[in-house]
Amino acid sequence: MLASRPYGRLNPWEGAALTKNRGGYMSGAFRLSCLTAVAVVLAAGAASAETRQVAQAATAAKPIPTAPAAPGLPITDPNVSPCDNFFMHACGPWIAANPIPADQSRWGSFNVLAERNQAILREVLEKAAANPTGETKKIGEFYAACMDEKAIEAKGTAPLKPWMDRINALKDKKALAPLLAELHTAGVNAFHRFGQQQDFKDATLSIGAFDQGGLGLPDRDFYFKDDEKSVSQRNAYVAHVQKMFELAGDKPDAAKAKAAAVMKIETALAEGAMDRVKRRAPENRYHPQTKLADFAALAPSFDWAGYTKAVNVNLGDKFNVGNPDYFKKLEQVIAGNSLDDIKTYLSWQTLRAAAPWLPDAFVQENFNFYGKTLAGTPQIRDRWKRCVDATDGALGEDLGKYYIEKAFGPEHKSRMMTMVGDVVQSFNQMIPTLEWMGPETQAKAKEKLNAIATKVGYPDKWRDYGTLEVKRDDALGNAVRGFAFEYRRDITKIGKPIDRAEWFMTPPTVNAYYSWAYNDINFPAGILQPPFFDMTADDAYNYGAIGGVIGHEITHGFDDQGRKFDARGNLESWWTPADEAKFKERAQCLVDQYSGYQAAEGVNLNGQATLGENTADSGGTRIALKALMNRLGNKKDEKIGGLTADQRFFYGWAHVWCANARPEARRLQALTGVHSLPEYRVNGTLSNMPEFAKAFSCKPADKMVRGEKSCRVW
Repeated sequence: MLASRPYGRLNPWEGAALTKNRGGYMSGAFRLSCLTAVAVVLAAGAASAETRQVAQAATAAKPIPTAPAAPGLPITDPNVSPCDNFFMHACGPWIAANPIPADQSRWGSFNVLAERNQAILREVLEKAAANPTGETKKIGEFYAACMDEKAIEAKGTAPLKPWMDRINALKDKKALAPLLAELHTAGVNAFHRFGQQQDFKDATLSIGAFDQGGLGLPDRDFYFKDDEKSVSQRNAYVAHVQKMFELAGDKPDAAKAKAAAVMKIETALAEGAMDRVKRRAPENRYHPQTKLADFAALAPSFDWAGYTKAVNVNLGDKFNVGNPDYFKKLEQVIAGNSLDDIKTYLSWQTLRAAAPWLPDAFVQENFNFYGKTLAGTPQIRDRWKRCVDATDGALGEDLGKYYIEKAFGPEHKSRMMTMVGDVVQSFNQMIPTLEWMGPETQAKAKEKLNAIATKVGYPDKWRDYGTLEVKRDDALGNAVRGFAFEYRRDITKIGKPIDRAEWFMTPPTVNAYYSWAYNDINFPAGILQPPFFDMTADDAYNYGAIGGVIGHEITHGFDDQGRKFDARGNLESWWTPADEAKFKERAQCLVDQYSGYQAAEGVNLNGQATLGENTADSGGTRIALKALMNRLGNKKDEKIGGLTADQRFFYGWAHVWCANARPEARRLQALTGVHSLPEYRVNGTLSNMPEFAKAFSCKPADKMVRGEKSCRVW
């Protein structure tokens, strides 16, 4: 069934608009360092006064001034000093004028742009569905099948029955391997993950990779935290599992027993899972093996040779095991649980994966837990929006062609490439000024920087979906075949040279990413639209917005994870011991700063988990500002609308983060995300910059001036 692709976004029915990483396992094997892993989330301020300020701005019915004609001239809140809270000064009026829609857990600039992009895609898909011929036939029929609620209701759970029959026919644990291989190919996240990744020590080669997986809650810690909210959510999850089994035909008592069995197995799996902070260190996820028998010894109750045969892959002479301890726990789970409980667990993971493609009762119950309970979203999104997302997920590069035709021209790409060149040049100029870094490490940093490749807009060669079968009357089947197409395409890379031209986000995606192993920065056309990139705006605004994004992604190559990879994408230290120690000392300053920020009542940000993104924000804005000043030259003091270039730059950065979110979404982001919340991506970043304080004449005692407590890595 089509579950969320490993380490990709949740399915479009769950109410959380997560980023769309492509390529199956790859984005988990080495995380794609993205601008945002979820649609932006607003944190209440660390201090109670700031919390009230955000809430008041979100609910007040005060009049909002008319938007200025020229892009980049901000509507600001005159009652909030830029030196006190720049986020609320720059974004307060936007938040007040843009309440969170009922079908969203959060609402911000990312969401607004994503909705505009969706509207473009909807027009394409409805035309294709009405006339399913020629090049648009596949996307049209996939969308039409998804939208045909009457047909889905009429079929009931019949499309799911063959899968449940396979599970129920399991006679002994020895036969589990081929069944699990079949489920994995169909998108069911059960027990473990398998796919391909680049070899951390030889970035030219793709190898097989086994890793932890199989959970239904968002993170391992959700199974163990003992605060009232966590306990309540766990209880709600068990009730949700029971309800789904009841919808599938079980009596309440039987469904309750099944839910308990699922929770028992998932909790045991979670005990073996590595937590998200530990997983941030790539060396913790790299345990190469040369013999399948040695790996199989970790979990001998499972037929690993039978599994690899069933997925039709040859591991060759090297593969990776992301978390060996997890597979020791998996052995205990398989050996220590009855066959009936294992079948129950597999049935649940299959039902969970298929839920978005089943009748409305399943869709609504799925949303009630993942959308309402976890993210606080009152109302499920319109079906057309979910079907647009689903089509983009299954046929993203096919659909993306038509988005490009409507929204992204060569002039966009040309101006973007100029900005990238400016930011790279700025970083090159900055490196020699780093007093904490010695000449030897500086030379290696420049080597890596100048080896970074840039992809803008869309792939040079579109993916061929010719072998993917799409049927107008088979929504679930289309989803399964779509996932299987991507999964097989992914694992056939094993043992082959990597394709550096490949993209891992679709063209309409509102996001950007850096890949450590590819050492490249990637900007889909979907984000190269206002307010991130405005062809009518002046350079200062654009360099603050998309320029900051460019700088952010480049800096990921030099954050606490990216710095461990060399210019070729290999996990290889290029630091002197002294410089590495100084890096860690400076990074700790950011850890301490962001750990002090409150996300929701009783929950602070995790400064260690968000370190990479905070480092990228900090370094990215600084080098983008320098790039702007280089570009403007002797015109850098010219004002537009009474604002200096550096002031317009900082407003550009703030505007891309204007957002508001529900308390549940803020909490979920703080507990599971690697990104700080928008208020701190603005205030936390800019309060460390003397350039900001100078631009707005802030005094040393102002809140937006950290002074001697300022943090800086790059």
